[in-house]
Amino acid sequence: MPQDAAPPPLYAPRAPIFPRRVKGTFRTLKWWIMGVTLAIYYLTPWIRWDRGPNLPDQAVLIDMAGRRFYFFWIEIWPHEFYFVAGLLIMAGLGLFLFTSALGRVWCGYACPQTVWTDMFILVERWIEGDRNARVRLWNAGWSARKLRLRVTKWVVWFVIAMATGGAWVFYFADAPTLAGDLVTFQAPLVAYSTILVLTATTFVFGGFMREQVCNYMCPWPRIQAAMMDESTLTVAYRHWRGEPRGKHMKAEDADLRGDCIDCMACVNVCPAGIDIRDGQQMECITCALCIDACDEVMARIGKPRGLIDYLALSDEAAETQGAQPRPIWQHVLRPRTVLYTAMWALIGVALVYALFIRSDIDMTVEPVRNPQFVTLSDGSVRNTYTLRIRNLTAEDREFRVMLTSDEILRIDVEAEGRVPNHVAVPANETLQARVYVIARPQDAAATEATTDLRLWVEDVETDDRAGVATIFNGKG
Repeated sequence: MPQDAAPPPLYAPRAPIFPRRVKGTFRTLKWWIMGVTLAIYYLTPWIRWDRGPNLPDQAVLIDMAGRRFYFFWIEIWPHEFYFVAGLLIMAGLGLFLFTSALGRVWCGYACPQTVWTDMFILVERWIEGDRNARVRLWNAGWSARKLRLRVTKWVVWFVIAMATGGAWVFYFADAPTLAGDLVTFQAPLVAYSTILVLTATTFVFGGFMREQVCNYMCPWPRIQAAMMDESTLTVAYRHWRGEPRGKHMKAEDADLRGDCIDCMACVNVCPAGIDIRDGQQMECITCALCIDACDEVMARIGKPRGLIDYLALSDEAAETQGAQPRPIWQHVLRPRTVLYTAMWALIGVALVYALFIRSDIDMTVEPVRNPQFVTLSDGSVRNTYTLRIRNLTAEDREFRVMLTSDEILRIDVEAEGRVPNHVAVPANETLQARVYVIARPQDAAATEATTDLRLWVEDVETDDRAGVATIFNGKG
């Protein structure tokens, strides 16, 4: 670049893109993924799951008031947030794995921005027509017909966007109850605010910004470069086969030209508005619609399919030299992808193991430090502890509080119970109680020094136990 030349702008205003309709294997796959993911998102809050009395019957619920997350038969408490953290780590590793093997396959097929943009384009095509009709409408002056089509399209977009925001808030409260409250304007203000924000962002991102969200707002196009290498399968153009391109296949020099007839079909179907024949580009989301478009053209002119295909850069170089490309499994099973898979599986197994071994009883013990001990009138030494018992079951439970130690110590629990040192904890609640541990004057070892002990709680009905180690502070 000449020294006096201006640097390229960091932001370019959006030029309208009008993707043409295309049929093929990858387009069909995208339709199925769109249908399944949208069905999961919109319908999941309405699935019921019986957990017993006094517990919500919504299968998937983020209960902010109760500070719990319900997922069918699984119940996650705040102190078990490591389950959520583990799932997020698995999601990240899965993204690394698929990107290393197949490029930006997440962006092209399952990213919410891609799914909703695809749906908005589908609505646009239904109302305004396919690519050529939409281009003519865009270039035409304003008229009653153009205004009617635009308003109709925007209204349908707004309904979809509002359904999107509405579905999100149903994950945080009982869906049927909240739906009734929303309609009767009795829902909390935060519900309406959340729906408004998500409606606006969905409407703008899916309808007007589209590929600019990927190019300027999402960091993944930049990060993907670190996840991909020359063995990654991604959408690519076989330059050696397509060039030199030309439109007139029956011309005298047709035998000297490549298979690409420069029909622009690959460009016209691209939702990002790029030309895949120019090589790898950050804007490409590897949706593979250009593969369907090119294969359709190749079939019409009697040429082999695959001019545009899922292809590794190393294979393209090998094919240029006349060699055969490596099998797909060799691209997928590489040290990097095997490492990601092993890490992903290890975390998954660890989470499942932790889920099945967790106890229905959870307890914490916090010694009262000020003062560390109290000397009673008879010479006994007393330590005070704050005991928290969390009942993770759906039924009220009664627990027996005990201790074990090498020394003879006595325990008293400051709680209302039918039996001394017993406490009743309601279902899915936490009870806090004061526990006093006392060493008598004749037990000199305990009264004069520090003693290790363990506090236990035991379910009176099931004999399930949980224990926490702590210390008893003597006067020494």
